[in-house]
Amino acid sequence: MSGKNAFAIASRLFYKMNGKSVDVSKLKTHTVHFGVIKEKDIVLDEVLLTVFVGPHSYTAEDIVEFSCHGSRFIQQQLIQLLIRKGARLADAGEFTFRAFFNKRLDLVQAEAVADLIASTSATSHQVAMQQMRGGFSTKIKVLRENLVNFASLIELELDFSEEDVEFADRDDLKNLVLSIQKVIHRLVESFELGNVIKNGIPVAIVGKPNSGKSTLLNVLLEEDRAIVSEIPGTTRDVIEDDISIDGILFRFIDTAGIRQTSDLIEQIGVSRTFEKIQKSSIIVYLFDVHELTSKELQKEIDEIKEHLNERSQLIIVGNKIDKEDLVYTEREFAGFKDILFISAKERINMDALRKRFVDLFDSRTINVTETVVTNVRHMQALHNAGSALEKVYDSLNKNVSGELISVDIKAALHHLGLITGEVTNEDLLQNIFSKFCIGK
Repeated sequence: MSGKNAFAIASRLFYKMNGKSVDVSKLKTHTVHFGVIKEKDIVLDEVLLTVFVGPHSYTAEDIVEFSCHGSRFIQQQLIQLLIRKGARLADAGEFTFRAFFNKRLDLVQAEAVADLIASTSATSHQVAMQQMRGGFSTKIKVLRENLVNFASLIELELDFSEEDVEFADRDDLKNLVLSIQKVIHRLVESFELGNVIKNGIPVAIVGKPNSGKSTLLNVLLEEDRAIVSEIPGTTRDVIEDDISIDGILFRFIDTAGIRQTSDLIEQIGVSRTFEKIQKSSIIVYLFDVHELTSKELQKEIDEIKEHLNERSQLIIVGNKIDKEDLVYTEREFAGFKDILFISAKERINMDALRKRFVDLFDSRTINVTETVVTNVRHMQALHNAGSALEKVYDSLNKNVSGELISVDIKAALHHLGLITGEVTNEDLLQNIFSKFCIGK
């Protein structure tokens, strides 16, 4: 419970083991107490009660936490009892909203709480922690302070416009705008990395039918996620699932086998395969080593490369080496640089394949001591702030009046303020906190 009545409500139902009542408001902050929860003479449970006196709490308000036994019945009875004593159920994200409202967290830190709860890998966890501790907020604060100083000089000139006084050196102002734009540009560029850290690096597994794509997916995920069959064309749609490898989240995508077919449903599946290739960061081209020659493989690779985006990285993987002479296979495909031979069915060389995934995700990009943007809202606000500063820079070059320059500076300040919550509106806050779990 959080709020001004939290201690009073807790005092009405928490008792020491000897039956004496407890005035929770007189307990020391950050202390834990053993006792019982009871209503009249009926004991509900033995609990631990933890006290946090505001402002030294998550919400900056008085908080009481009950640790009861894990029975759903006990939990529900305790919640109903608290409501009868005057509490109410928290709205989605209300504790974090109160922390924001009471200025204990800014909006970036509040959103990072939701990201921390939803984190599914070491990197996404580290990025969320870095943002919750104020790393991103600090950068935005510095940018805003520089712009406020800039704006104050321009506003001062407007106050003395009749005297034709210039307080701000235009060259210095242009250099300042350029330096701020550089930081904003770097933050916007980091969103691509932040997005894959948060949602997983998309890895498309492609190849001809019956090359072992579904078997490979199942082995990587360590569960039977895809149907495996000797019949070519079994996978007709895209199957996706996530797994963390060395703290990095990968989103593996099993696709329909690439081949010419008269089956309408399979044709749609093949079309979706090429769509996934274009959107994936890593493409695994899997082939059966005893089904293709090196010339045929080269033809297949050339076709795949036509569908890669400029940032995609291709891994060529020869499968089913348990059925072939490995020396012959390595000699046949020696012309393909960094080719990897595996047996998905027998789990041969799977660790080497997993290591290749991690290696392709450049170690520089997971240096989470640097600020990484993971939120679409933040990225859009940064983009809008950058656009406003472009207008400021153009105006400075064209010797436009300070009044017009001031308008664009204020626009940039507005967009940066939206990120940290220095500028808010009810719709924005409702949209952000409605995505939280109940309470937190």
